[in-house]
Amino acid sequence: MGSALLPDLGTEIVIPVCAVVGIVFSLYQWYVVSRVKVSSERGATSPSNNNKNGYGDYLIEEEEGVNDQNVVAKCADIQNAISEGATSFLFTEYQYVGIFMIAFAILIFLFLGSVEGFSTKSQPCTYNKEKMCKPALATAIFSTISFLLGAITSVISGFLGMKIATYANARTTLEARKGVGKAFIVAFRSGAVMGFLLAANGLLVLHITINLFKLYYGDDWEGLFEAITGYGLGGSSMALFGRVGGGIYTKAADVGADLVGKVERNIPEDDPRNPAVIADNVGDNVGDIAGMGSDLFGSYAESSCAALVVASISSFGIEHDFTSMCYPLLISSMGILVCLITTLFATDFFEIKAVKEIEPALKHQLIISTALMTIGIAIVTWTCLPSSFTIFNFGTQKVVKNWELFLCVAVGLWAGLIIGFVTEYYTSNAYSPVQDVADSCRTGAATNVIFGLALGYKSVIIPIFAIAIAIFVSFSFAAMYGIAVAALGMLSTIATGLAIDAYGPISDNAGGIAEMAGMSHRIRERTDALDAAGNTTAAIGKGFAIGSAALVSLALFGAFVSRAAISTVDVLTPKVFIGLIVGAMLPYWFSAMTMKSVGSAALKMVEEVRRQFNTIPGLMEGHAKPDYATCVKISTDASIKEMIPPGALVMLTPLIVGIFFGVETLSGVLAGALVSGVQIAISASNTGGAWDNAKKYIEAGASEHARTLGPKGSEPHKAAVIGDTIGDPLKDTSGPSLNILIKLMAVESLVFAPFFATHGGILFKIF
Repeated sequence: MGSALLPDLGTEIVIPVCAVVGIVFSLYQWYVVSRVKVSSERGATSPSNNNKNGYGDYLIEEEEGVNDQNVVAKCADIQNAISEGATSFLFTEYQYVGIFMIAFAILIFLFLGSVEGFSTKSQPCTYNKEKMCKPALATAIFSTISFLLGAITSVISGFLGMKIATYANARTTLEARKGVGKAFIVAFRSGAVMGFLLAANGLLVLHITINLFKLYYGDDWEGLFEAITGYGLGGSSMALFGRVGGGIYTKAADVGADLVGKVERNIPEDDPRNPAVIADNVGDNVGDIAGMGSDLFGSYAESSCAALVVASISSFGIEHDFTSMCYPLLISSMGILVCLITTLFATDFFEIKAVKEIEPALKHQLIISTALMTIGIAIVTWTCLPSSFTIFNFGTQKVVKNWELFLCVAVGLWAGLIIGFVTEYYTSNAYSPVQDVADSCRTGAATNVIFGLALGYKSVIIPIFAIAIAIFVSFSFAAMYGIAVAALGMLSTIATGLAIDAYGPISDNAGGIAEMAGMSHRIRERTDALDAAGNTTAAIGKGFAIGSAALVSLALFGAFVSRAAISTVDVLTPKVFIGLIVGAMLPYWFSAMTMKSVGSAALKMVEEVRRQFNTIPGLMEGHAKPDYATCVKISTDASIKEMIPPGALVMLTPLIVGIFFGVETLSGVLAGALVSGVQIAISASNTGGAWDNAKKYIEAGASEHARTLGPKGSEPHKAAVIGDTIGDPLKDTSGPSLNILIKLMAVESLVFAPFFATHGGILFKIF
């Protein structure tokens, strides 16, 4: 079979070094952002004469003779209010989630420990009965530890992302006074801080965990990597609550602020007179940043775990070839280095001078990172894998060449890029689909809604073909391991993906702060341009998250089927078919819960905003301040209360099905949820994104066509605002949460597979 060029010691050095490089780079970016001062000292924004990054430039206000230090002070106040709101919400959320985390950890221990009746004796290995493996009790203890580690890492990833975003929003606003390029660089660097911290932390914690577990497990790699799957489960279960809770929070505030402010009172978006405006800006950080961070961390952790589980029962694990075993981690390490180089293209090599260069700059990030990563994957494959090896394929060992595995990772990587670009085509207002949706607003909100829904359904076609081709190619070459590494390929440029994704909400907040601080119209135009590009990039990020979730859940599904010792999943058997049809229903049930939650929370918000407008004298005239805190409290309370039922649905379904109906029915449920969840998630995200950008297209009035539909406050604009409001829960709550549903059910089934295989299917055993 041969051995890899890179020795085991080299692997032990390379992975942590790459992770540390990622962390250092993110701290450097944070330091550069921190040099933009949010204080009203004269010349505070000019700490160096480095004109390249915009220090020491003239401000617009100086050109116009209105250099008002009050503006800077106002920005600082608003930033503090947003930061405090976001921090207090996340602390409240994490208290509830912490209780769940401890309860679920106990459940994992009890269920997995009971497989062998809490025995401490060694047992025959699952896949090789001649060998003896560590007891089931050890798997229970170590799975519980890795679950808690994954959960804590996920929470920290989300929290750090939120902190940097609330740190950078006002700084982006202040830099917009010097030009759109300066503001772009601050927003993008801040996104990079989050991207690199998350990618590096995820990798480092996983690497350290594997090495610590190895001290106990020794040569029993099958048991070691089975216990590691808890890491993915912990990451995704926290992401679910972060995504759903944050999504409900942000959209309740957004819908409430838009409906009363823009439609009823005809005041601009982010107007400081609107009581829900702070809650709306807080929501961008807790939903789009903290939620997205935890979500992509979960995908990354699960795809790594799925690949490691399959590899541990292939020739890598049997022959104890540590370098080949760590192939998934080495790809992620290479990804950090590639993304580091890619980021420099946006921040240092090229400078943005005009608004029209923003979106291409972000698109170039995706293209450059994908092209460089293809070379990176080739290097990792040739240095870290033997020329040929065997991969476990449902009971048999399949011989695979290293170049075939390279193609598996590359096909996942490029499928991700295709999904990203198709998403961009359907959600960016530079292309005809969104312009058609905007045009349909001439005849009112109803036609806008019809066009938007049609766009969403149509946007599913090409991404599904891309995912299908990726699955076929990777499975043909390397069975389930191929699919797991294809998912890792899609996520290998996660640092860049997250940087582009976090850039959106930071720019959105910057625009809000500019409006609330009463800055000039020209600055608001710049932040709007940044925000419109950010909307599209957020949709691209969601496309990546959904595409990778589909591949990850299929890989986990394969690992589950192998672990639960199911020989084939036959759709014609009633046990499997009932699972399939129920599984396909779950995404609808879940979406109904999350949409209804946003609706009922938004209802309370609308009533509160109306009450304040009607009862606070002088509020509309700008003489009195609104009560922002009550609106923040409404969003917080609603989201904490409403996130529990959807979370319970996802977490309890695999347990109930596995215990009462057994592993065959559970395999049907997982397949059904995967197939229907991906479609709904893509269409929901793209419909919402298109409606949002159709509204921005009319507001910007950048083309002759857009000007015939505007200006703000016109009938077509009001129809566009209604479409945008309907799309809000679709694109920011239900859509993004669905990819967690399909991944989480699959990884949970894999973790509990030994218990289900031994004690599951109670109902079928009775009858």
